[in-house]
Amino acid sequence: MMNQTNHTEDVFSCYSPSVEIYRYFAVLWGCAVTITGTVGNLMTVLAFVLDPHLRTRFNVLIVNLAVADLLYCTILQPISVDSYLHLRWRSGHLWCRIFGLLLFLSNSVSIITLCLVAVGRYLLVAKRAVFDRVFSNHGLTLLIIFAWALGLVSFGPLWSVYVFVPQVCTCSFHRTEGRPYTTILLFFYFFIGLGIVGAFYLLIYKKVQAASQALLRYRLSRRSSKTKPANSVQGTDDSGVESGIKTCTSDLSSHEISQNMDVKNQNVTCEKSSFFTTSNDTALNSSAAQKPSTDIIEKPPTTTPAKTAHSSHSATSGDDSEFKRVTRMCFTVFLCFVFCFVPFLLLNIADKQNRAPQVLHMFCANLTWLNSCINPVLYAIMNRQFRQAYHVVLSKMAAPFTRLYSR
Repeated sequence: MMNQTNHTEDVFSCYSPSVEIYRYFAVLWGCAVTITGTVGNLMTVLAFVLDPHLRTRFNVLIVNLAVADLLYCTILQPISVDSYLHLRWRSGHLWCRIFGLLLFLSNSVSIITLCLVAVGRYLLVAKRAVFDRVFSNHGLTLLIIFAWALGLVSFGPLWSVYVFVPQVCTCSFHRTEGRPYTTILLFFYFFIGLGIVGAFYLLIYKKVQAASQALLRYRLSRRSSKTKPANSVQGTDDSGVESGIKTCTSDLSSHEISQNMDVKNQNVTCEKSSFFTTSNDTALNSSAAQKPSTDIIEKPPTTTPAKTAHSSHSATSGDDSEFKRVTRMCFTVFLCFVFCFVPFLLLNIADKQNRAPQVLHMFCANLTWLNSCINPVLYAIMNRQFRQAYHVVLSKMAAPFTRLYSR
């Protein structure tokens, strides 16, 4: 009885009989997140450094996201595990404030980076010239510095109100003393920021769908035509770029325009064909930019125009599929972030008086831990290039132990 009284009077205690058993689940969950997140995000950074095929402009943003998650997994997560194990904060006032600042810095950088990925992929589809200017090497450096600086400037002023929050057994800003500034920040980052990400992925989807439909109409038109001009295909090299554009232009002028098709759709078709055969060096994780691939780069044109045209369309289809796969992966990362944080945010909005069970608050808070370790798993599952790079990194890390065992 005396022990329970001391826990209740301790301002750094989160003890409650209702969570005494649950804490062991939280400790196991936190240990798994620490190990998986540290190893996975470190492998992502090493893969980018060691594999030249991964050193693309978009992957710089992926690495920035991994660094933000690595900050949480290696420094903050073990302290959270300790506080759940003992049901009290054991690191003192100063570290409590540092913890709160680093926690929200990591989350804000993740959200800003997700926004940059979504905006960049939209510009890559819709406004390539703007993308090349904004996401140049110099521009990317400035954007990453901006992401960390904005997060620090946003949550730094809350230094004096970072306190231990017993409901979630960790340090965060005070629920009432920081208002209305904290409410504005959360609304800006978690609702406006994530809303912008979702909106840009919707625009990407509509843009790609419109281009795909136009390309499909173009292909149907070619199949239905009985004759083709002798100069409809001009293969100048084995990249498929020149031949793809020439084929598109001549066929559109001789068939689709004669069938009174929409000129706008014709332009989208040509733009799509040329875009997907020239943007591999900047598309996220696209291996075709660095390494020839049978489904991206066609063989040198033969004397048969039909074979060359078919090869050009195969190149377009291959790059089209690659772009969609990478965009789908980025969108899945965004959805996982939303899935991890939305329950916690909604619970805090709905339960301002802290009437909900403490174990529910803890579970929703523990769900946010998943976000820091799940991204490398998604990269490995959904992207062949990262999967191969992870295998190389693991092989190099295991090589010394293998040699030692062989002796």
